[in-house]
Amino acid sequence: MAILINKNTRVMTQGITGKTGQFHTQQCLNYAFGKDCFVAGVTPKKGGQSFEGVPIFDTVKEAKEKTGANASVIYVPPPFAAAAIDEAVEAGLDLVICITEGIPVRDMIRTRYKMQGKRTILIGPNCPGVITPDEIKIGIMPGHIHKKGPIGVVSRSGTLTYEAVGQLGEIGLGQSTCVGIGGDPVNGMKHIDVMKMFNDDPNTEAVIMVGEIGGSDEETAALWVKENMKKPVIGFIAGVTAPPGKRMGHAGAIVSGGKGTAQEKLAVMEECGIKVTRNPAEMGKTLKSVLK
Repeated sequence: MAILINKNTRVMTQGITGKTGQFHTQQCLNYAFGKDCFVAGVTPKKGGQSFEGVPIFDTVKEAKEKTGANASVIYVPPPFAAAAIDEAVEAGLDLVICITEGIPVRDMIRTRYKMQGKRTILIGPNCPGVITPDEIKIGIMPGHIHKKGPIGVVSRSGTLTYEAVGQLGEIGLGQSTCVGIGGDPVNGMKHIDVMKMFNDDPNTEAVIMVGEIGGSDEETAALWVKENMKKPVIGFIAGVTAPPGKRMGHAGAIVSGGKGTAQEKLAVMEECGIKVTRNPAEMGKTLKSVLK
């Protein structure tokens, strides 16, 4: 099993006619069951065209009706990306993964408000996507480093997702699913949401949780883990405290009033029974130490 996506997921690419959308759709088509999974593209006024055999439609609604797609990945430029999310939500898709970086915060606040009460799960924006190894990848992660196995990975940082996966590979461990939730201040799924899914997934035996400075999402997830998680979790927090009034890393990595620092987050995680490492080069080694 896996969480969120598998070889039966049917995906459309919003923004498929742009350079970025075409490049990454091509990579996803060539990964595992990608040619079965990617069934549509959407670009307004480009309906009737195709890319690598994938039909292109003018709207998400039409693409869903004609192909049965239940998920979307968005490579739409920042000024129009929130509207692309809105369109996918209104069409009733199960899952929307928004890769786009730099969406105005005000746009995302409106989009999150519109999503209230809707069925759609949003991942991102400003994220690397999701991969279930040897089945499907939706996003920009390098597929070749991933192998199927029992470890779940959830991360705010794209590059540290890849680092964790690389270290797992070095010790012979694959992944059930890897979820890059993105680091923007207004986004979709949080650490706690993904941890709940991994906890319920019978094929996930342990989880690596990577956070960043800013906000309190990691602490919220850690408190839930303490009370509910049946599987070992190891944690790492990326980032250093930014100078007052400055911002470092993701748009969500804002330390305010001394809260949200790496040390504070690590301390809460340790108190909640999460095995933490302060060295990003030791995530795999630390994970191996908690396995039975």
